[in-house]
Amino acid sequence: MSEQPTPLQALAQLFRDHGPTAAITALTGGALALAASVTRKAFTNEALLARLDRELAAERARAEHQRSEDRGADAARLERIEIDIRAVRELLFEAFQRGRAD
Repeated sequence: MSEQPTPLQALAQLFRDHGPTAAITALTGGALALAASVTRKAFTNEALLARLDRELAAERARAEHQRSEDRGADAARLERIEIDIRAVRELLFEAFQRGRAD
């Protein structure tokens, strides 16, 4: 009768023969996978930060442009108010002068 090992015994023998090699291979592969993941995350974060910086710069430029337009509109409005005040003052002055002459 031939002595054939059971599948469980064959598996145990396989681990005894190749276990350290498989463990070293798995450890090396895991370390490389971890390094690749960390590197990918770092580059992804750098790209995200660069994109956010570009968006922030664009938003700042837009806000500054809007403030500039608002300042221009305010200056024009104040100029119109000053013109109206001068016109009313001159009108009142003329009315006062006519009132004294009569």
